[in-house]
Amino acid sequence: MQLLLVVVGAIAVTAVANRKGLQPSLVVVMLAAAISFVPGLPRFELPPALILGVVLPPLLYSAALDFSFVSFMRNLRPILSLGVALVIVSTFLTGVVAWWIVPGLTLAPALVLGSVVAPTDAVAALSVGRQLGLPKKVMAILTGESLVNDAAALTFFSLAVAAATGEHTVVESPQLLFLYEVVGGVLIGMVLGGVVHWIRQRLRDSGLETAFSLVVPFAAYLLAEQLHASGVIAVVMAGFFLGHNEADAGFGTRLQGRQVWKSMDVLLESFVFAYMGLQCRFVFADLAATGVEWGAFVAIAATLLFVVLAVRPLWIFLTYGNDRLFHRWRLRLANRPAVARRLAARAARQRAAGRPERTPEEPLSWKYAAVLSWSGMRGVVTLAAAAGVPALAGGLSFPQRDLIQALAFVIALGTLLIQTPTLPLLIRRLHISAPEEQRREAEGIRRAHEISREATHQAARKVLESPPEGADPGVLAQYADKLAAAAAERRKADDEDDAVDSAVMSDSARATIRVVRQELLAAQRRALVRARDNWELDDDVVRRQLERLDLEEAAADSGSR
Repeated sequence: MQLLLVVVGAIAVTAVANRKGLQPSLVVVMLAAAISFVPGLPRFELPPALILGVVLPPLLYSAALDFSFVSFMRNLRPILSLGVALVIVSTFLTGVVAWWIVPGLTLAPALVLGSVVAPTDAVAALSVGRQLGLPKKVMAILTGESLVNDAAALTFFSLAVAAATGEHTVVESPQLLFLYEVVGGVLIGMVLGGVVHWIRQRLRDSGLETAFSLVVPFAAYLLAEQLHASGVIAVVMAGFFLGHNEADAGFGTRLQGRQVWKSMDVLLESFVFAYMGLQCRFVFADLAATGVEWGAFVAIAATLLFVVLAVRPLWIFLTYGNDRLFHRWRLRLANRPAVARRLAARAARQRAAGRPERTPEEPLSWKYAAVLSWSGMRGVVTLAAAAGVPALAGGLSFPQRDLIQALAFVIALGTLLIQTPTLPLLIRRLHISAPEEQRREAEGIRRAHEISREATHQAARKVLESPPEGADPGVLAQYADKLAAAAAERRKADDEDDAVDSAVMSDSARATIRVVRQELLAAQRRALVRARDNWELDDDVVRRQLERLDLEEAAADSGSR
């Protein structure tokens, strides 16, 4: 009953915040934190394994389904820099500072705290970015980071806990353990995604396929965790695989799946922030039972919060400077005659093979770097990892466990309260625009329309020459001119059909036109996917075009009944 009330209340507050133009995550957290101080309110606490195994997988899976794998690879360097390298730096820097300023805290538990507060939660930042129209490159980096950093942080968390408790892991070497978790998670996710894709193609039922997809993130996470690999990476890779191959599913499955996962995102994100706020009073009550000195705690928490907020901008602008220097060096190198000849020869080979030329990515602008540096809010993974600190270590209480949990909560809440309301102000102040990105997107959409029209013409000729199964050749011959016109002008297809006399439009004619339409739309899908796989079109453009085709096919299917 408590869980149901929390979910319903969180969704209601999110809806009101959206209507008022407020940040839902911030409003939900603050209101839930205030409610937690209501006298007599019972503590609502979920096991950390339940949060990591039930709440986190569908959020990651949904993000991976919607995220372009091409964009992930194109921005791989900044994503790994933030999602892996920065997690390592943040873990050790925060841990060392905590070890230095917290009396009696040894290094291993301090590193546990560092790994707990290292992963960012991009939900709030992405919400702000969507509202204010951040460039796709920034959104892609933030999304990719959120898909990677949880796995890195949770791996370091398990290593730090093992060091503090003296427990053994499946692989003793930290480096080999990290490699095993990453490789194992990738393989499990890809294999599971392939199996699910094979099964879904044979179900041929939108309801069953959508229900089946709801099980995938939990299966990927639990299977990987059972094999001591990274469940987070397994979920992400399964989402990548199925999202990249979603064009093979039926249009009903795609339309239904998009709405289901959008609803799931809203529900889980609202619940996560409400859960964070509801822990407020109880976290501090547990800390008070240890006899903590509140003045010292406030000073320690403020110092660590400052470290967490500062390390991200420092890291981003250090790497930003290195990227700029590397880009200038690469340009100077490319201007040398011998290198220029090799590059020209390679470009000629790519053109001869029909492959598009790939120009090196420009380094991030300082405005993009500024936005990324202030998008480090912490969230559900921090809270779940903090709650997952074991109560006992070798039969003894884990060193300063209540203090670690309270500090993690303050840091997570502090980043939300400080960065969430100020990030929109920063974006507006910088006047971020991406005219070149907008030009490329417009060009991509124009090219996608050309590819669709060409595929439609070719498919129409093929249909008239060799009718598909279920089409009546006599009807095709009778309406050949109308079918050709509908193929050239898809938007006028419904008007053309409506102009046909209802007495002439027999069941055979309706069935034939429905089959032909499906053939034409399928040809367009194949052409768009082929162009995407050849790097001729951006994945985001293709996704939007595929969604348009799905809506056309749904309208045609409903109109023919």
